[in-house]
Amino acid sequence: MNRYDYNGQVAVVTGGSSGIGLETVKLLLDCGAKVALCARNANRLESVHSVLCRDYGEERVLSRAFSVLDADATRGFAVEVEKRFERCDLLVNNAGQGRQSTFADTSDEDWRAEYELKIFSQVHPIRAFMPMLRAANGAIVAVNSLLAYQPEPHMVCTSSARAGVQNLLKSLSTEFAPDVRVNSILIGLVSSGQWTRRFAERQDQSISREEWYRALALRKGIPLGRLGDPQEAAHAIAFLGSRGASYITGAQIEVSGGLSRHI
Repeated sequence: MNRYDYNGQVAVVTGGSSGIGLETVKLLLDCGAKVALCARNANRLESVHSVLCRDYGEERVLSRAFSVLDADATRGFAVEVEKRFERCDLLVNNAGQGRQSTFADTSDEDWRAEYELKIFSQVHPIRAFMPMLRAANGAIVAVNSLLAYQPEPHMVCTSSARAGVQNLLKSLSTEFAPDVRVNSILIGLVSSGQWTRRFAERQDQSISREEWYRALALRKGIPLGRLGDPQEAAHAIAFLGSRGASYITGAQIEVSGGLSRHI
């Protein structure tokens, strides 16, 4: 059942070939939007593109392989979206990944790379799509992490960069108002390729996926007792980008199963 009306609207999703990004793409298509997605992995994106065109129609899907850290490529993508779909109502900034390291084992190069990835994966798409977003009185939804407010010592670099992203988004929500709304979701532990790989590498191979995930949730102290599903994050994104959230900006929704300890 579709809960959000995106008929006649166009959404752009970065990091859209897997996980939360792909589930968001599919949900927005289910809700009537035309969707442009990008990702770095060309082979995976090509496979995803074929399936999306089969299921939703080629006329509703545009995909391009590039890194959003490439400002020129990102601007070119925005030009292509405007040429193909003539507008952009929603920008979902989902590109990014976590880096496991403590302060002691994080090099200067690691710090620079992490901050560049987290900050410019927001800056470049927002710059490129802002004219269309303003024209449409559109919305930006960023996929950020609970680490922004609740840092982990084994992810010191990523936690710091995530906090910077959240600060940036709050600033932009004021600067862009009332033309464009800016919100985010804060994810905790969500099932992903990373956790699938760790499950495959588990010490006790007799433990089932369900048992392993349940034990992980217990160890991490997740009150709901499980990892999140990418579809659950996608629904939070779709809500924040929809007309139903038209009076919400500068806000964040936690999708963490109750993992947060801050108020």
